[in-house]
Amino acid sequence: MDNILEYTILLISLFLIEWIYIKLAEKYKFVNYRKFENRSLTGYQQTIRGGGIIFIISILISVFLFSFHNYYFLAGLFLLTIISFLDDVINVNFRTRLIFHAVAAVLLLCQFKLLDLPIAYLCFIGVFIIATINAYNFMDGINGMTGGYSLLAILSFYYINSNIVQFTSAQLLVVTGLSLIVFNFFNFRGKAKCFAGDVGSIGIAFITLFFMGQLILKTGNVSYLFLLLIYGIDTLFTVFFRKIKGENIFEAHHSHLYQYLVRYLTLPHLYVSSIYVVSQLIINIVLLSLLAKSHVYIFILVLVVICVYLMVRFYLEEKKKQRIKFNLVKQHDDFFVK
Repeated sequence: MDNILEYTILLISLFLIEWIYIKLAEKYKFVNYRKFENRSLTGYQQTIRGGGIIFIISILISVFLFSFHNYYFLAGLFLLTIISFLDDVINVNFRTRLIFHAVAAVLLLCQFKLLDLPIAYLCFIGVFIIATINAYNFMDGINGMTGGYSLLAILSFYYINSNIVQFTSAQLLVVTGLSLIVFNFFNFRGKAKCFAGDVGSIGIAFITLFFMGQLILKTGNVSYLFLLLIYGIDTLFTVFFRKIKGENIFEAHHSHLYQYLVRYLTLPHLYVSSIYVVSQLIINIVLLSLLAKSHVYIFILVLVVICVYLMVRFYLEEKKKQRIKFNLVKQHDDFFVK
């Protein structure tokens, strides 16, 4: 009962903090104008940036309430918060951001006590951490995506921690989950009051990696990485397709599958976000049921998901070509009409 009361008070406190942040951001014009291209929203909408700062605040609260002593992780999160918040405000150049991300990755390796590994392994893990942080950021493009997907990840970790193997602080998972509930209240809606911003998407990515690292080190099972399979597949294949098209993979784009679903099937943002969350939920349920069995079953699961993804992707690529062709014909006809 005491825990329920504490968490209720904490939930209300986080809600008030987020509400105050939104009011201050509105006052000081800390906003973006986001373009919508689906049947539920059209034109541009003014949206508060940086609402995901609540994720970092929840971790700081945990430090004081629950004697949280993972200081290397906290230092890495602090660095990412600074550079990401600055990037939300003044657009920091990519190289500077990359340096901060690399330092944060090293600090996370220190937290996991992995620095005695061979240099090749350290480089691979470091690149994976940086890539995951940025992939999470790239996926923060529509309402409900970051908040919904991250909440599912935290709930999955909590289930594993409670029912399969205890690998981290249950209190920390609950507090992180509460911050995501608060954020979703303001973001998981047709007209979002705020979105995560770099500070939120990168912050929650680093927090998720922290939990993921603890879980894998405790169990020795890297299959738990597939708890984030949808994000991973969408990011990897988007980069792959952009690369073979000769595009600069570091430039802003609208080539993710979720962006295609919004643009070329004109699905509302929350429909698309829900598709991602529900798909990952199904994968997580199947994955957890297969962990005690042969890795062959997990491989088949991943292969099936990739095949389904590619079928949808190729269908939408064709829709994209048809849209481009239609626009070119329309421009040609309009030119001669004028």
